[in-house]
Amino acid sequence: MRLALPICGAQLAQAGMGVTDVMMTGRLSAADLAAVSVGSSLWLPLMLFMTGTLMGLTPIVAQLLGGGNVERIRPNVHQALWVALALGLVAGLLLWFTVMPIFRLMNVPSHVAELSAAYLSAVAFGMPGVALFQALRAFSDGMNHTRPSLWISLVGLGVNVPANYLLIYGGDGLVALFGPGLAGPLADFPALGALGCGIATGLSMWVMSLAMLLYTRRSRAYAPVTLWHSPTPPRRAMIGELLYVGVPIGVAIFVEVTLFTLIALFIASFGEVVVAGHQVALNFTSILFMLPLSLGMALTVRVGNTLGAGKPELARFVAWNGIAVCVLIAGINNLILWFASEPVIALYTHNVEVQQLALSLIVLAMIYQVSDALQINMAGALRGYKDTRIIMSITLVSYWLVGLLGGHWLGTRGLGEWLDPLGIYGYWIGLVFGLTVAAVLLGLRLDQISKAVKDGRWQIPRS
Repeated sequence: MRLALPICGAQLAQAGMGVTDVMMTGRLSAADLAAVSVGSSLWLPLMLFMTGTLMGLTPIVAQLLGGGNVERIRPNVHQALWVALALGLVAGLLLWFTVMPIFRLMNVPSHVAELSAAYLSAVAFGMPGVALFQALRAFSDGMNHTRPSLWISLVGLGVNVPANYLLIYGGDGLVALFGPGLAGPLADFPALGALGCGIATGLSMWVMSLAMLLYTRRSRAYAPVTLWHSPTPPRRAMIGELLYVGVPIGVAIFVEVTLFTLIALFIASFGEVVVAGHQVALNFTSILFMLPLSLGMALTVRVGNTLGAGKPELARFVAWNGIAVCVLIAGINNLILWFASEPVIALYTHNVEVQQLALSLIVLAMIYQVSDALQINMAGALRGYKDTRIIMSITLVSYWLVGLLGGHWLGTRGLGEWLDPLGIYGYWIGLVFGLTVAAVLLGLRLDQISKAVKDGRWQIPRS
């Protein structure tokens, strides 16, 4: 929990940047809000894929630290930085040159497409920065230091809010925030709308990256690694291991993100009340999911440390102990959903129909809370074993085949004579089944792999 809570805070701080962007552009105009929303649906999956891929560094560092091989951590981190730089540049170029064809394919209105393209061109500038930050964060987490990512994420949020005020609203926004005295010559700054939001986001990404670089350079906690001493050139074997462990994580995260994106597209024809109710229920439950998600990330570190120390029996105990804790957390989340849903949902909307629909969906969310917590923590434990390809395979089957296709069938066709189409409830029932299948399959794999390592029948790839 000491590892997980700072990770949770960092996740919430980074999510807060997205919430801030939506709230502040929404107050300017509907067109700017639509531009930022559409643009976010393109750059967020790219960023999460990069983040997942670079998370492959965490179990590598954790195992080397646990085994006392501190001198081998530095070259592995340098390879991750090379990979991060390459991924960030590719992501930025994709956002620069491919968005307009995608917008035409999506039939995005021309004025919204132009605003969104300008927004994404600014965000593209920050993609290498956020990739480098995520690589250094993965290193720090693997070293059992999760608090720096929390404080630096809060710094990023602290930069994002005033930058948004200035760049979205212009000088008027800065005057509203600080008063005319402190605004000074910036009081006449022009309002840039969605473009300004993109510039603020890119700026925050680079501030977080540079802050993490300075912290890892100066903090005594990382002194044994001598991270910034004599840079290591790219090495094929180390980069290959990082990609072997990390790319399946990135794909799994990408699959999960696209699952919810595609559901949102499929239910668009059900009407604005259904879309709004779905979004409110999903947003509320997603905030609560941050703690099980963070526990899963902490579990990767703990299992990796223990395996690196050559204690496979203890690693198995650590993994299943973490699973027990995540079930307890899922129960607490369900209590929050049971007692707090009505007042919280009322904060999202005053529309009674939307409130009633969101509350009915929360009941289904309470069912999948346990499955969701189990699957994300079992995946976290398996990452500690560097067993990530099976996570990708199980995710593809469970999320897309069972969750998405099953939910789409129940929502639009039902079960023939036995069950009429269930609409939005069909999609949420599909989520329940998809997450449950993922939890069962990942649990079987964790039991199998932890026993095999304990008995010496399976060797973990060494860094």
